[in-house]
Amino acid sequence: MVKDIKISARQFAILVILFSIGTTILVIPGIMAQEVKQDAWIAAVIGTGIGLLLVALYIAVGRMFPTKTLVEINETLFGKWLGKAVSLTLVLFSLYSTTGLLFYVGSFLTTHMMPDTPIVAIHILFACILIMGVRLGLEPLARSAELIFPIFVFLFIVLVASIFLPPVQFKFEYIQPVFETGIKPMIHAVFLFTSIFSLPLIVLLMIFPVSVNQPKAAEKNFFIGILIGGIFLIIMITLTIIVLGADSSARQTYPGYLVARKINIGDFLQRIEAIIAFMWIITLYFKMACYFYATVIGLAQTLNMKDYRPLTLPLAMILVSLSLLIFPNVAQKATFDKEIWPLYASTYGLVLPILLLAVNVFRKKIHQK
Repeated sequence: MVKDIKISARQFAILVILFSIGTTILVIPGIMAQEVKQDAWIAAVIGTGIGLLLVALYIAVGRMFPTKTLVEINETLFGKWLGKAVSLTLVLFSLYSTTGLLFYVGSFLTTHMMPDTPIVAIHILFACILIMGVRLGLEPLARSAELIFPIFVFLFIVLVASIFLPPVQFKFEYIQPVFETGIKPMIHAVFLFTSIFSLPLIVLLMIFPVSVNQPKAAEKNFFIGILIGGIFLIIMITLTIIVLGADSSARQTYPGYLVARKINIGDFLQRIEAIIAFMWIITLYFKMACYFYATVIGLAQTLNMKDYRPLTLPLAMILVSLSLLIFPNVAQKATFDKEIWPLYASTYGLVLPILLLAVNVFRKKIHQK
């Protein structure tokens, strides 16, 4: 079911970039500014470095059984029943993560772009596109990401270039003094950044290396993808701080969108915030698609189903229902992201891969004896 699907190492790198940027491009500048004010960009730099270490950890897990997905590795190392139990919790993690992203889509669009549209309508429409992409399979998703990625890069360059043109007023003094916030807030900020940026990459072990036609090249591209994604976010966080200032950025849910609204070049190039909205929805869609793909593939393999497609519609219906029930408002979602999500993501993004490596080493020693 999965082993016959193959994407190129380049397509995998693009998926990693889009996945790592995802929600972070609009949400993370505000969260970082709340934690460490003008030092937010430093937390992002450190978090990107930690992301590279986590990628090395995920590659080590993938190398153990290069022809198996993460769900199959769980069953191989933990045994049939315990492995299936762990895999089911991983499926729930992926489904819950998809739910949170769907909530962000509806909240953002109804708040800033389509205030008169019911949020449930946006959730249903986005879920339909998600079903379409996942049912078509990983290969069409990867090809579409490869086609859209240059557009994303072009729009990002336009956005960055426009910020340095009048009437936008930016002040490099806003990122001074450096290292003013202290060690403890910085550690917490780096942990928050890592939990949103790189810990969720564990779900890509449902794709890597089993569904990549050049596993060795994909390992290198895994590092390149997370590094490029980190650079995009460091630039976005820095621009947000130097335009809005740390205090104003901290008060906004989507400060990057507010930065784009300030751009007005000669009364001709304006309302450019639609660009950042389009960029965000592109990255968010592919992040959701990777999560949802991991959900349906993981559940199908746990239940020993030959085809995952019959699961897409019922799981999408559950997804829409949960997106309306779990998070009643943006404030509660923000509180969850800051207080609970880092520990939740660490369970699967850090504890699980370390445990898998430890169990594999233990099993090898037992067999040698």
